[in-house]
Amino acid sequence: MTQPARIPRARSLDRSVRVLDAYACIGGAARGYQRLGWHVTGVDIEPQPDYCGDDFHQGDAIAFIRAHGAEFDFIHASPPCQGEGAPTKGTNAARNKAIGRTYPRLIAPTREALKTTGRPSVIENVPGSEVRKDIRLCGEQFGLAVLMHRYFELGGWTAEQPDHPKHRGYVRGCRHGEWREGPYVAAYGKGGGKATVEEIRAAKGIDWSTDHFRLREALPPAYTEWIGLAYLASLTPRLGVAA
Repeated sequence: MTQPARIPRARSLDRSVRVLDAYACIGGAARGYQRLGWHVTGVDIEPQPDYCGDDFHQGDAIAFIRAHGAEFDFIHASPPCQGEGAPTKGTNAARNKAIGRTYPRLIAPTREALKTTGRPSVIENVPGSEVRKDIRLCGEQFGLAVLMHRYFELGGWTAEQPDHPKHRGYVRGCRHGEWREGPYVAAYGKGGGKATVEEIRAAKGIDWSTDHFRLREALPPAYTEWIGLAYLASLTPRLGVAA
């Protein structure tokens, strides 16, 4: 099995770290920060009855960041990705235009809202999105059964890109009429060998929800646990945090 991506295992700060989890969904990102003992408050425009964080507010994420972001120690934002990926901008663009389908483009306004807070932050999104490509994480880096490449734009701090190991094989399923077996499941869509609810839960390390759609959207908690530890490691020279 692939060894997890490594960074210095910095101890937590000497106070409770309060994280704002914007565009929270069911809390895949939240759970990773919670593993570090941090208190996580989620905000999402939609109700999220399965949210696993410590507190939740239903409302506009950008407005909440502007109004309350400065009250937190760290801000994580995962703006909706439906309008950001390469298929939406490329192969599916003409079809979406023809049927009048549009998606919100919230990365830029989220970035501007984060700047007003003066707090360290991270914006997460898909390949093809407009986030700055500071960090790329993949399930293979953590020994997960899902690939799910995601990019992270770091605001007010820096971290080194971890090694990206070679994938061990195919994503299981039917593609272009050909069935392939592989060590990874397709945690998106339905049919064609796409992952079941239980397979997604196991592959991502999410055990608190059975909502198929939300499970597909959620980040694996291992990603944000890594991000949180990387952030702590970035503070080591200033705070004397032991590695």
